[in-house]
Amino acid sequence: MSTLTDRSAGTSTGGAERTAGPGPSRPEQRTTRRAAWALVAGREITVKLRDRNFLIGTALTLVLLVGAMLLPQLFTGGSSSYEVAVTDGDGAAVVEQAQGLLQLEEPEGTVTATTVPDRGAAEAQVRDGDVDAALVQGEAGWEMVTDGEPSSGLTSLLTDTVRSSAMAENAAAAGTTVEELTAGTTLTPVDLSEAEGGMPSFVKFILGFVFAFLFYMTSIMFGYQIANSVVEEKANRIVEILAAKIPVRQLLLGKVLGNTAIAFGQIALIAAVSLVGLTFIDLDVALPGLAQAIGWYVPFFVLGFLALACVWAASGALASRTEDVQSTSMPLTMLLVILFIASINVEGQVREILSFVPLASTFLMPMRIIEGGTELWEPILALVLVLAFCALTIWLGARLYERALLHTSGSLTWRKAMTLRAD
Repeated sequence: MSTLTDRSAGTSTGGAERTAGPGPSRPEQRTTRRAAWALVAGREITVKLRDRNFLIGTALTLVLLVGAMLLPQLFTGGSSSYEVAVTDGDGAAVVEQAQGLLQLEEPEGTVTATTVPDRGAAEAQVRDGDVDAALVQGEAGWEMVTDGEPSSGLTSLLTDTVRSSAMAENAAAAGTTVEELTAGTTLTPVDLSEAEGGMPSFVKFILGFVFAFLFYMTSIMFGYQIANSVVEEKANRIVEILAAKIPVRQLLLGKVLGNTAIAFGQIALIAAVSLVGLTFIDLDVALPGLAQAIGWYVPFFVLGFLALACVWAASGALASRTEDVQSTSMPLTMLLVILFIASINVEGQVREILSFVPLASTFLMPMRIIEGGTELWEPILALVLVLAFCALTIWLGARLYERALLHTSGSLTWRKAMTLRAD
C-alpha cells in the first residue's frame, strides 16, 4: 500500500515537474528573443573589428588626415634665414632694418649682412651660392642681385625695408615724419568673428565642408557594407537559418545598431585625432568653437545615419546577388550625392529652408550652426523633424526587409517588394 502510494506520489511529482517544466523556460525564451538584436549587433561589431580591410582603411584615413595637417607645417616649418651681400654701411643698415621687420613675424628669423669690397665681389658671392642675394646701389636706387628666381620671402622683406627707408629719408628732407606722411593711409582689417571670440570665416567653411563630407562618405561606405552583408547572407542561405531562430526585425535591428556603433566609433576616432592635430598647427584658434559645433553635429549624424541604415539593409534584401546591390541601392546613392552637392552650393533662403528638411538638415544645419546666427529653436526643430523621419524610414525599411529577405529568385524593385507578403 505504501509502495503504491509512493509510486502515485512519484508519478504525481513527475507530472508536476513535467507540467511546470515549460513554465520557467518561456520567460527565458522571451529574454533570448529580446536579446537577439544585441547578439546580432555584437556579431556585426566583432566581424568588422576583425576585418583587415576595414582596419587598414581606418588607419590609412588617419594617416592621411595627420599628413594633411602636419606636412605643410614640415615643408614650411622652421624659421627663415637669409644671407645678403652688401658693399657699404648703407646696405648693412637696410639689412639690419629688414632683420627687425622679419622678427616681428618670425622671432627666430634672421637676415645677415656680409660686407664685400664692391659689386663684382657681391655678384661673385651670389654665383658661388655663398649668399642668397646681394643688395647694391644702382643708377635708379637699390638693386637686389640673385642667381635665378629670387626668394619671394626675401624679395618682399627687402622691398618693404627699402620702401620704408626711402620714405623716412624723403620725409626728413621735406621737414616732416613718416607718420605724418602716412597718416590715414592704413587699412586695418577687423574680423567680427575673431573679435567675438569666434572662428575665422575660412575655418568655418572648412569645418562645415568636413562635417558634410564625413556624413556623406560614412553613409555611402557603411551603407554598402550593410547591404552587402544582407545579400551575402541571402546568397549563402544563412539568412534562412537566422530567420528560423531570430525574428526578422530583431535581425534587422542588430545589423543597424551594430553598424551604427562602428560608424560612430570611427567618426569619433577621426574627430579625436583631428582635435589633437589642430593643437600642432595654426588652426588651433578654432578649438574653443569646435565643442559646440561637434555637440550639435553628433545627434544630427546619428539620427541621419539611422534614418538611412534600415533602407540600406532593405536595398540589400532586394538583391539576390552581390552584383545587384549597386542597382538596388542606386536611389539612395543618388539622393546622398544630390544632398551633398546641394549643401555646398545652395545659398540664401533656400539654404535655410533645406536645413530643416530631414537628411538635408544633417548636411546643412551643422554648417549654419558653425557659421553662427541660428536661434536655439532652429536646430532643435530640425532634430525633431529628423527623428520623425528616422521613425518613418525605420518602419519602411523594416517592411521592405521582411518582405524581400527570403526572396532569392532574382532582384526586386522597391515597388514590387512592398506588394509582397511578409513571411
